[in-house]
Amino acid sequence: MAAYTTIDNPELYFQTYIYAGNASNPRTHTLSGDEDMQPDMIFQKNRSSSNGWTVADAVRGANLTLSCDGAGAEITDKADGHVDSFTSTGFVLGAGTSDARINDSGNNYAAWCWKESATAGFDIISYSGTGSAKTESHSLSAVPHWMIVKQRDDPGGGSNSWEVYHQKNTSAPETEFMYFNETGATTDSALRWNDTAPTSSVITVGTGYSTNQSSSSFIGYLWSEKQGYSKFGSYSGNGNADGTFVYTGFRPAFLIIKRTEEAGSWNLIDTKRDTYNPTAVNIKADSSNAEESFSICDILSNGFKIRTTNGAVNNSSGTYIYMAFAEAPFVNSNGVPCNAR
Repeated sequence: MAAYTTIDNPELYFQTYIYAGNASNPRTHTLSGDEDMQPDMIFQKNRSSSNGWTVADAVRGANLTLSCDGAGAEITDKADGHVDSFTSTGFVLGAGTSDARINDSGNNYAAWCWKESATAGFDIISYSGTGSAKTESHSLSAVPHWMIVKQRDDPGGGSNSWEVYHQKNTSAPETEFMYFNETGATTDSALRWNDTAPTSSVITVGTGYSTNQSSSSFIGYLWSEKQGYSKFGSYSGNGNADGTFVYTGFRPAFLIIKRTEEAGSWNLIDTKRDTYNPTAVNIKADSSNAEESFSICDILSNGFKIRTTNGAVNNSSGTYIYMAFAEAPFVNSNGVPCNAR
């Protein structure tokens, strides 16, 4: 019999890291998990106050920053506060580390870190736009189920939003998209994905500026589901505090929940910032706001159960997509089940 999961220890591929700012320069961070992990992508946010996000990845290289709550081009000035380097156990914040977005004294921060790996279903791609529909290769050897694409520069003198594809937010042909930096409902347009579903070897981009502007540079973050480690699904709200149970096949360490048929934020939850049920610490990927508190869900050994009537995650007529990564598989490769927290 095949093993339930090939990833017994999710910390080898994803970790949430929380830290207090101290304005020191430079500053080395070692991820706090039980396993060493060299991150290839880092989303960072000031939890305490209203400051924008920073997004760094090893494909674009250190000292190049994007902000997922805005549509602007990447920042290349080190003085603006960037990840200076990626290490085998974490990352280094270099020049500009007193920047309130990443390391201001008296503020608390979180960094969500992923390792690029086909085993864990995560690939980072970089490509140049042509203005004509085309395919771009990836290295997942599996169909991507969640994709985020961002224009890095703005040769046309404007800026373009973060484009999101999610397998449960679309139907054939693949035209629907949402913006990661905005709250809007799902929108139908062939310009982003050219009415073409991704495959195990390529994604397809259309003629739209935000995924394929001529002479522009793009970065793409692609994930494929891995049993016992990641899940990119959907659920319907019921408007009741005894809310929907969502089976993931693992105890989640990290969740993003987004309403699709109406406007709603990208609500980010993790088990490092909130260690008890119900999880009640939320931060919005589309906003510079500090984190907020309201009861959201119970984290269980095999999924999560909504515990609020808040329409952000549980309107009675709402439909929602989610992106989840594991703290532990429901059953590991030796057949041993995990416990709820």
